[in-house]
Amino acid sequence: MHYNIGMKSQLDTRELLLLEQEVKDRGKNMVIAYVLWYFLGMFGGHRFYMGRTGSAVAQLILTLTMIGAIVTFIWWIVDAFTLHTSVKEYNHEVENQVMHALFMSRPMGPGPGVF
Repeated sequence: MHYNIGMKSQLDTRELLLLEQEVKDRGKNMVIAYVLWYFLGMFGGHRFYMGRTGSAVAQLILTLTMIGAIVTFIWWIVDAFTLHTSVKEYNHEVENQVMHALFMSRPMGPGPGVF
């Protein structure tokens, strides 16, 4: 987290606004994630939203069987406590990607010894 603060301090106002907008556009919304978890969690809806297709399909298939539904229910409860962290980590990764792209798109300044 401190790494992002140091990198953000090197951004100008325009870049900070662009960063915020990109994270908002490409990142995941906590409320949407929890609504999907609550209503479609047994079917992996929140995992599909987070881009975790493999585990979402596993939850979906498990829910279709009686024994699997019990396992998925436990998984669903655990996800209630881990979803917040997953959304924050996803958005943190998006922020890192956008900052990297911003730094890479900056024009190169004059090299050492050039006046």
